[in-house]
Amino acid sequence: MANPARVAADVVRQLRDAGHEAWLVGGCVRDRLLGRTPLDFDVATSARPELVRRLFRRTVPVGVRFGVVVVLEAGCRVEVATFRSDDAYVDGRHPSAVHFGSAREDAQRRDLTINAVFQDPFTLEVADHVGGRDDLAAGVVRAIGDAHARIREDRLRMLRAVRFAARFGFTIAPDTLDAIRAAAPSVTDMAAERIGEEIVKMLCEGSARRAFELLEATALLDVVLPEIAALRGVAQSPDHHPEGDVWQHTLLVLAQLPAGVAETVALAALLHDVAKPRCAGVRNGRITFHGHANAGARMAVAVCQRLRRSRTTWERVAYLVQHHLRLLHAPEMRLATLKKLLAEQGFEELLHLARVDALASSRDLGPVLFCERRRRELGADALKPPRLLGGTDLVAMGVPPGPAVGALLRALEEAQLEGEVASREAAEAFVRARLPTG
Repeated sequence: MANPARVAADVVRQLRDAGHEAWLVGGCVRDRLLGRTPLDFDVATSARPELVRRLFRRTVPVGVRFGVVVVLEAGCRVEVATFRSDDAYVDGRHPSAVHFGSAREDAQRRDLTINAVFQDPFTLEVADHVGGRDDLAAGVVRAIGDAHARIREDRLRMLRAVRFAARFGFTIAPDTLDAIRAAAPSVTDMAAERIGEEIVKMLCEGSARRAFELLEATALLDVVLPEIAALRGVAQSPDHHPEGDVWQHTLLVLAQLPAGVAETVALAALLHDVAKPRCAGVRNGRITFHGHANAGARMAVAVCQRLRRSRTTWERVAYLVQHHLRLLHAPEMRLATLKKLLAEQGFEELLHLARVDALASSRDLGPVLFCERRRRELGADALKPPRLLGGTDLVAMGVPPGPAVGALLRALEEAQLEGEVASREAAEAFVRARLPTG
């Protein structure tokens, strides 16, 4: 694939050569000014969408009504948007009508000042109509113009403000923060998929703890994830959890999630103790949470479904939440049981979750290190050895068809994993010793 920056610059050049104004805009400019490498590139232009489509050979009309066309060049996608101003937003996401206009008007209809700066890809000249460059220098996330109006236009802007502030370590401007707090109860007025996407981005961009601290500070947490808000003030036994309540523990877990972490691990890290409030009890003077892993798996599924995550995702998250304490018992497991655990699909993610969970509490990595060492020592072949006999073989040896075949195959698998059976001959002897006599 070609260099995306070069492809975007070529798009700007072609638009200008055809007599139109054109600039880089949005996240790519923001990231460049922050010294970061942009992931994608957007272009804003005075050219109308129909002219953009005629000018470039391969285009996708993703939002022609709103002046947006995707240009496909050299394996890259460049979103090209016509300068516009917007009429009232009637659905909390899209304007009722748009009017194509100037770069200044286009900047003023965007969400945050830091996302509304234009740049020439050749001279690096900046055109800033809303003070975005100053806010980047000051480390401030600020809505453009009237923050309350920007949020009424699109509720997602509340979550985006939180995400960008967390990602860049910025503060949220006081007027924008006040507007978010005032509008927080309405955040669920938009589609759940959009909320889910923002939450996952917050978890996976390397600043999850800060993002969730800001969600709490803006009052969004209680609305978007009340199950997580309920973790605040839930006390834990100080000998195992010197860090404090379940909320503080969860924040410490989130703080360890690197940028690019798998969505499933990130969601499991957030939700692994989600059922502790409803499972809390006291026994012999100690705080207990009996059954919280199983109950948490069910709650995790409900949360993931509400956030419109895929079935593959919520099934894996449920597995991770349900089994996040299993590694504690690994050193005492029978060899066959341990091998099955180490060979489970998803174990690598379970290991990751167990590690960050331990580091956020007792800091006892003994069980994690034990599993890592035993997995290396045993090797992949020993963890999941090929089956020595099948059901057909057992029937041919005289095992009655039916449940007895399955039971004997399971017993043979256990013996193989325990190292008691290592060849076909030994497996046949194992079966013959268990055939009915007489």
